[in-house]
Amino acid sequence: MIRKLAAEFIGTFWLVLGGCGSAVLAANFGGDGNPLGIGLLGVSLAFGLTVLTGAYALGHISGGHFNPAVSFGLWAGGRFPARELVPYIIAQVLGGIFAGFILFHIARGTPGFAIDPNAAGAFASNGYGSHSPGGYSINAAFLTEIVMTAMFLVVILGATHVRAPVGFAPIAIGLALTLIHLISIPVTNTSVNPARSTGVALFAGPVAMSQLWLFWVAPIAGGLLGGVIYRWLGQYGPDVTGTQR
Repeated sequence: MIRKLAAEFIGTFWLVLGGCGSAVLAANFGGDGNPLGIGLLGVSLAFGLTVLTGAYALGHISGGHFNPAVSFGLWAGGRFPARELVPYIIAQVLGGIFAGFILFHIARGTPGFAIDPNAAGAFASNGYGSHSPGGYSINAAFLTEIVMTAMFLVVILGATHVRAPVGFAPIAIGLALTLIHLISIPVTNTSVNPARSTGVALFAGPVAMSQLWLFWVAPIAGGLLGGVIYRWLGQYGPDVTGTQR
């Protein structure tokens, strides 16, 4: 169990450092219009790559959740024991916070670095209303986080199913997370992961912290929904002999 928790800590650390680090350090590098900045597409890809590489490196140890909403969704889908939920979530949140801490100290190494707590997406934080990159309402943010997390769990459960092509699950999961970010960065700066949101909100300021509740409630609700949906779907379809059930 200690090795599983260590893997979840490291994997979540890698996800937050890689994904949020790309947003903070590289998205707008050189200023607006500079071709060296990676922009929304680059940040989306960075999040997908962290999950893909983390799952290949650590998935065989802990399952490669790196996300409390994923742990809840796998439990709802019948793939994860309830007794391991709390330790996994603690390890994931600590990994996210440690990544935020490291990223903060890297970012402050450049002259003039400052975090504007009232800016949308400050320090890669998630938000709604005036703290949403596109000014989206709380209702739009809540719906987005639920739907995106639910679909993320459907992809995860499907890609890791015993009858899915072997060895390709991290690719499908990483590409799904990339797509999720391409859709929802303008709405909430994309969470679908309470540990990711917590890790940077602690350094982003009081506005991010005051809105953090949504990025726990909605992703976990979405994860549970996705787990229940796929568990229901998995009761049907062909069995190992190819016979329709």
